Amino acid sequence: MINNPDSLLDYPEVQAVINSNDTNGDVDDNMEDDWEKETEALADKTRDMNIDTPAPAAAASSAQEDTTMQEDDKEEDEGQDEAIQAVEGDPREHFNLVFIGHVDAGKSTLSGNILYLTDNVDKRTIEKYEREAKDLNRESWFLAFIMDTNEEERSKGITVEVGRATFQTDIHRYSILDAPGHKNYVPNMIMGASQADVGILVISARKGEFESGFDKGGQTREHALLAKTLGVSYLVVVINKMDEPTVQWRKERFDECLSKLKPFLKGCGFTIKREVKFMPISGLSGANVKDEVDPSVCPWWKDCYTKGDNNTDQPTLMSLLDSLSLAGRDPDAPVRIPVLDRYPDRGTIAMGKVESGTIRPGMKVTVMPTRQIYKVDNIWTEETPLASARPGENILVKLSGASMEDVQKGFVICSNPPCRSVDKMICQIMVMDLPEHAKVMTAGFQAIFHAHCAEEEATVTKIFETTDKKGKVHKGAAFANVGMRVVCMIEVARTVPVEPFEDYPFLGRFTLRTEGKTCAIGVIKKLPPKKE
Repeated sequence: MINNPDSLLDYPEVQAVINSNDTNGDVDDNMEDDWEKETEALADKTRDMNIDTPAPAAAASSAQEDTTMQEDDKEEDEGQDEAIQAVEGDPREHFNLVFIGHVDAGKSTLSGNILYLTDNVDKRTIEKYEREAKDLNRESWFLAFIMDTNEEERSKGITVEVGRATFQTDIHRYSILDAPGHKNYVPNMIMGASQADVGILVISARKGEFESGFDKGGQTREHALLAKTLGVSYLVVVINKMDEPTVQWRKERFDECLSKLKPFLKGCGFTIKREVKFMPISGLSGANVKDEVDPSVCPWWKDCYTKGDNNTDQPTLMSLLDSLSLAGRDPDAPVRIPVLDRYPDRGTIAMGKVESGTIRPGMKVTVMPTRQIYKVDNIWTEETPLASARPGENILVKLSGASMEDVQKGFVICSNPPCRSVDKMICQIMVMDLPEHAKVMTAGFQAIFHAHCAEEEATVTKIFETTDKKGKVHKGAAFANVGMRVVCMIEVARTVPVEPFEDYPFLGRFTLRTEGKTCAIGVIKKLPPKKE
């Protein structure tokens, strides 16, 4: 037996074997292996690299090649900086707006009208859509056709996929994410809302429509809840269809909708005074969208916003959006880009939103949870090549040498240090609803875990404590009911790239859904310790 195994490192032959093993073991082929083993191997590799012995000639030459490559990359970057100075230097902040709410509330019509009013759709196209809508006997749908592009969506009047479009004002740049309102497409809505900075909750003021959307089973409640869980910084509640014959811009109807919405939104975790704004609009006519509603039609609105009622002093939706500012975007932090989707185009192009850090062509990035390292060949926004992308930008990233299998939805593109990748975590959740067959939540409860763009099967394996509505704490509880806060351990079927909520909020929030219901919302409190 060897008393001191570390003494073996004094032999160059042993050290060479260790180094060769490490370089071949960068990527763990089995994604379901314990992350702790991966971390341990990575830690060992780092220690080996720090041993104070002369490097072999081959290593020295590869280091020299790396240096040359970095210098080439730097020259390439500098060239791009000069060529694309105007794009990188755009001082206007970029916001992602997600339009959410019950089916038929008018989300696609409002999105389409915003694009029309900001001159992103020409008059001839609008006339074409008007003819198509008339052929379907749905004259009022023509603005929705701007966002709902496929035949199924147009014939049924239901958004299925998240529609995407961009517009600009003098102050900000915006991306519209038009989310589906139908309960069958909530997973698609989650994908859209996970990228959003500002949520626009569209409420129909029409008699009967508000009630059906807000009552149990309506999507207004679930969408507002998911918006908070997915990290929307502001929620702008627009009471739409105010020009409808059953409403006629009456303040009583506006106040009735607000009186029911405010307590619920407060229960979702929104700070009403700071994070929620309310505004009456007509998405079809455009009143209060870009231009203020005529005082002869709605005499009370001017008085409301002048006094700062409804948490806004802005007369229109566009001016309200321009007045918002977002905190917490750190361009100097490590890069984190959750992958929303990817497609092949002479290589693999990944789509995602830069949540933190600044990414540039030529950078080396790590894709989690596979730990593969790639060089960034190019980045684009829309179809414009960029010299760099800051937090908040929706971008396309081309990774050198990556295949479609190497970059998948829910993976995270990171700079060093990369984010964690785990299959178990200690979380704090709020139980919102339970499926028909489960009256209580116990250890063994199964659901789909949604975090940023990742989806994975999950099981609540242990409940540590529960807190009821009165604030009473039950340690070692066996079950939890709706309305309780629960500290529990959750295990997922495969490792997911996440972080504790305190460190990276956008990677630390999640939702548990099963049987078409949002069962719980929560945050990650603690991950298993890294093995040194």
